[in-house]
Amino acid sequence: MLQDIRANAQGTVAKVIVGLIVIAFAFFGIESILLGGGGNAVAEVNGDDITPQELQQAVNTRKRQLLAMMGDDINADLLDDQLLTQQAIQTLIQRKLLVQSAQEMGLSISDTQVGAIVGSMEQFKLDGQFSAEMYRARLSEAGFTPGSFKRTITDDLLMGQARSGLAATEFATPAEMTLSARIAHEQRDLRYLTIPVEGFREGQQVSDAEVEQYYADNPQQFLATEAVILDYIELRAEDFRQPVDEQLVLEAYETEKLTGQYATENRVSHILFEQGADESEEAFAQRIVQVQARLGEGADFAQLAGEFSDDIGSSNFGGELGLSRGDTFPEEMEKAIAAMDVGEVSAPVVTEAGTHLILLQERREGKAPDLEELRPRLEEQIALAEARVELLRTVETLKDLAFNADNLSEPAAELELEVSRSERIVRDQTEGLFANSALLAAAFSDDVLTAGHNSDVIELDSDTWVALRVREHFPAEVMPLEAVRGQILTAVADAKARAAVEAAAKDAVASLRGNKSVEALATEAGYAWQVELGADRRNPIVPQEVLAGAFRLAPPGEGNPVIDYVIAESGDAMVYEVARVTPGDLTELAEIERQLLQQQVSGEYGQLIDNEYRLGLRDGADINVL
Repeated sequence: MLQDIRANAQGTVAKVIVGLIVIAFAFFGIESILLGGGGNAVAEVNGDDITPQELQQAVNTRKRQLLAMMGDDINADLLDDQLLTQQAIQTLIQRKLLVQSAQEMGLSISDTQVGAIVGSMEQFKLDGQFSAEMYRARLSEAGFTPGSFKRTITDDLLMGQARSGLAATEFATPAEMTLSARIAHEQRDLRYLTIPVEGFREGQQVSDAEVEQYYADNPQQFLATEAVILDYIELRAEDFRQPVDEQLVLEAYETEKLTGQYATENRVSHILFEQGADESEEAFAQRIVQVQARLGEGADFAQLAGEFSDDIGSSNFGGELGLSRGDTFPEEMEKAIAAMDVGEVSAPVVTEAGTHLILLQERREGKAPDLEELRPRLEEQIALAEARVELLRTVETLKDLAFNADNLSEPAAELELEVSRSERIVRDQTEGLFANSALLAAAFSDDVLTAGHNSDVIELDSDTWVALRVREHFPAEVMPLEAVRGQILTAVADAKARAAVEAAAKDAVASLRGNKSVEALATEAGYAWQVELGADRRNPIVPQEVLAGAFRLAPPGEGNPVIDYVIAESGDAMVYEVARVTPGDLTELAEIERQLLQQQVSGEYGQLIDNEYRLGLRDGADINVL
């Protein structure tokens, strides 16, 4: 079908179909297609809506987290919107249930608490102080508004209160602590010897028949890596640079003077007064008058801000609000600031936030640099902007030409572009241009690899686009026997050596169970051996394989040690004997060990309660995913 569409994309029928799609979008809106309806919620939890905006915010946040963890080499499948959307909906449902439960418990978070947290966050500080500009910029980058960000913090705190409170209700009884100490601090007397695999590798004979049989039984081990050689066109903004017209530089300079960072800047501090719910107008006004009187007597503004300001974010920093070019603060504040002299404190200024006393600390008069000083930057900006325009024009033309072309040479010739050729590219390519996940996905897609079409013109970043086509395909085929004979000889010899080691270990176990001592057996065979008395589960000396196996064995009877063996990842065999078990004793633990055990047991119980709490909320909830 795709081939038919390609072949007839320029036909009358195709144009009619496209026209109908355009009309549908115009009348019904793209949102009805993307969101599947006109509803305002994607899910309901006990009657509370989860909005499309909340869902999109959660998806975007998860994408940023994945990219931060894995970088540009992330598997593109992990960023699939459908997958992330389903995960995000479930996460939002769980959050909603936890918040609802906390509210039903009567828990609450004050605006003062939220303000204190926001004011202390390093992300919003500039030169060690809270910056309102930085606050708004960072929230905007993350897709938050101040209101939605504060609601998120409030919800997080509510959930934390509820969960920590429930966890704190669980405790371990003395009997449970005694039993936990008995198991966790148990000690075992061990003897063990090591049978090295290396001594069994020498002299192993591997026949041709064994090699051929291994090759026939394990073809998946000898697959040559699937690879392709690509023809590709790479479009970069840098390749479209042209000399800059002087008139454009002059125009840009004039614009820069008007809109650049050269406006007058004012550094201000404030003391904010918010009228309390139970506070009378008279009492509120008296508070302001009291502070004004103190200022009139020469009191330090920063000290008074710390003592009286209701703005948690700035009060800890002497009321400092940072710099404004006339558009940072509410209009009422900006008008007052513009009319003030440096060092002057304003009369009370009323805004939606409350009533402010403003101190103008500093005024920086703006002045634009000379043209020649700005010329290199302006020319670079203009050249790059024009190059990007030309790049996008070429990209759009290439998209049309490549879609219908049987190769990349014809579109390249028409646009005077160069077709390059890659080296062998594999599916898990990690170096070079084609380590990019989007290009790899395109190169190995059915449309490009199997059907033999040109790829889409793929955006790598705003300045780089690539179109590609498979020139040669090297399937993942089983390599010839002779090419892998050496690999098989090593594998078969190693398997024989490991089998011989395991047989020796079984013989050693039988000898020890026949009352031969570890020391005598090791001395006869020339094996290294070791004794470890009172080994606990965290012993750093005993090999972990031996330690894990020894603590899985049943305790020995009187005078009858228990014996077993384990094959380490290296291939060595370790035969071990447990001679005695000493249970842990809570009364003999040091105070720090008791505390750690208490934390461990409480943590395990708390996790169990939290899991049951979450399951209970979900089981009793009315959840409707729309």
